[in-house]
Amino acid sequence: MQLSDHLTGCRVMISAGASGIGLAIARAFHQQGASVQVCDISSEALEAARSELPGAGLFRADAASEADVEAWFAHALAQLGGLDVLVNNAGIAGPTSALQDLDVAEWDRTMAVNVRSQFLCVRRAVEPLRQSSRATIINISSVAGRLGYPMRTPYAASKWAVIGLTQSLAIELGEHDITVNAILPGIVESERVNQVVGAKARLRGIPDADMRAEVLQHVALHRTVPMADIASTALFLASSPGRSITGQNMNICAGVQTLR
Repeated sequence: MQLSDHLTGCRVMISAGASGIGLAIARAFHQQGASVQVCDISSEALEAARSELPGAGLFRADAASEADVEAWFAHALAQLGGLDVLVNNAGIAGPTSALQDLDVAEWDRTMAVNVRSQFLCVRRAVEPLRQSSRATIINISSVAGRLGYPMRTPYAASKWAVIGLTQSLAIELGEHDITVNAILPGIVESERVNQVVGAKARLRGIPDADMRAEVLQHVALHRTVPMADIASTALFLASSPGRSITGQNMNICAGVQTLR
């Protein structure tokens, strides 16, 4: 049976869904016949995504802002008439620095976007999800949510927090038949990863290519992960075959053994 048999008409909200992994997930649901509403902090990204997501709802919002999240949910739920799937994708890389050199504002912003945003969205989504027969929450964490990540402490700490949020919500919301899982991408082929690799290379004083090779040396498959693989996992978790999966950390990481 095709996933589209399960996902046609599915009502989906995706935070930070206008670029990167979020856009890949939004595109995948859209192609399966789901009704998709996305928010993003970037007006430029939203405009660029318009041609890729015809008919989808595109709303400018900072997912770390309570007022913005409230406005997005009011708009999106009015358009969808309910909710079946929430994908908490909003996240930033945060600073690359030794802990003692970190700016407090950078720490706070990383935590706000990567953790507070998920809290705000889930809090607003629970009631409409309780009315769905296929209620699904998918939180995007990272392989940095199970491994230490030197020089990237705010990012790692925030992604470990997402795992705690996911595990707790899976138990708390299980009585309402709402599944809650986390996807832990590895080193995804993306512009963000290129920027992180570049920042670490500058700290080490080595070429970007050498830094990239060193990073991939600790990946079992010795390659990055295509964004389409993350999107396919999200589709599966939201489909009928995924209805008995909850409280799980889905490592889509090509076998990352350590982060450097």
